[in-house]
Amino acid sequence: MTETFEIKAPFDQELLATMQSSSEADVEKAFAAGYALFRDRKSWLPKQRRIAILRRAAELVRERRDELALQVASESGKPLRDALIEVDRGIDGIDLSIEGLRHDAGHVVPMDINATSAARVAFTQFEPIGLVLAIAAFNHPFNLVIHQVAPAVAVGAPVIVKPSPKTPLSCRAVVEIFREAGLPDGWVQMVLPLSNDVVGRMVADSRVGFMTFIGSASVGWKLRASLAPGARCALEHGGVAPVILAADADLAQAVPRLGRAGFWHAGQACVSVQRVFCANKVVDDVVAGLSGVARAMKIGNPKLMETEVGPLITHSEVDRVSDWVARSGARVAVGGERLSESTYANTVLVNPDLNADVSGREVFGPVICVYGFDDIDAALKQANDLPFSFQGAVFTSNIDTAMHCYRNLDATAVMVNEHPLFRVDWMPFAGARHSGLGVGGIPHTMGDMQTEKMMVWRSEALS
Repeated sequence: MTETFEIKAPFDQELLATMQSSSEADVEKAFAAGYALFRDRKSWLPKQRRIAILRRAAELVRERRDELALQVASESGKPLRDALIEVDRGIDGIDLSIEGLRHDAGHVVPMDINATSAARVAFTQFEPIGLVLAIAAFNHPFNLVIHQVAPAVAVGAPVIVKPSPKTPLSCRAVVEIFREAGLPDGWVQMVLPLSNDVVGRMVADSRVGFMTFIGSASVGWKLRASLAPGARCALEHGGVAPVILAADADLAQAVPRLGRAGFWHAGQACVSVQRVFCANKVVDDVVAGLSGVARAMKIGNPKLMETEVGPLITHSEVDRVSDWVARSGARVAVGGERLSESTYANTVLVNPDLNADVSGREVFGPVICVYGFDDIDAALKQANDLPFSFQGAVFTSNIDTAMHCYRNLDATAVMVNEHPLFRVDWMPFAGARHSGLGVGGIPHTMGDMQTEKMMVWRSEALS
């Protein structure tokens, strides 16, 4: 059965749209159409046509940049200034997908190097892996879908997207743009089942060749366990981003960067600054500086260009963050209060309990925890004492300190004199341990969505 549900702005509950959920019959229709396209090789789109579609899609996004960004700001609560950047990143993601087609095309396998391989040549080419199932999160509702759809279009894989029911409008816009750009029916489809059981059956369907999931670890690992034999997946979960701030760090550079990277999008990013391990020599200056950043950033309506921090995605998330802070056992240097039903103050906590939720779980709110240390190795041990591993950072003027932290931090990427929120869309972006599986980033996702098929050719003319 389908049901009608409302999409409301998280900031003020403005009604943005009314949509119909997808029934099991709707989902089956989408799967049947996508899988049929994959199985019929005569229907596969040639590279030149895929490139033309991608180019036109990028043009359409450029033309609609302002309205797409306003939609992102409205449905996700991301400030408009950052929503514009998100749309620009989406354009870049489409362009990167084109570049991948122009530069990656398999490789030659060495032959004729012993008696067994004599008189032979071998090479590989790429083919789409199959039907792609993409499950997206709410916090970057446009760019995350681009990261899942554009690579699939590029490699010639039909893709079914299930966006977050909190933010489906940007996903719908992406699907419509690709169709307007010339992508034939069935190659990209959006489904919106509200039942977790239906989603589980989608993931377990034997027609899925590759699943890309962006969301919580508890959900992602459960879905992975239900995949059919042979299906691949990439999981992008959260982190509890650690930062080591040494006594010799340039605080004038470090503190503003860390503050903004902790409060950006109200902390709703998987590598948002959450835990800062700070040398005791400078901890008071760091806390004062972060508190100044917290107070200075304008919190409010995300549709206004002057707003720097918007709402959390739901009122219940504000309740949760408020509860975690109240039970943190920390000294509250700034913030620590609800500003409205939908917004929470930028908050700096000093030395919260190590067993508190804010220390051990992804807060996904505008909260930065600062812990003092005298011994950097003790700080590294504390930073690593969680089952999560994503991006981390170190701020220092000493190359040996930087290299020591790079070697010893449990992280898939370590930024030096840069916050862990840093990302460009062509770099590898991966969570390890509980934080994910596989590697994101446009080129890496394209690789995941393809199989490398080899041809070995024997010829007497090569003897």
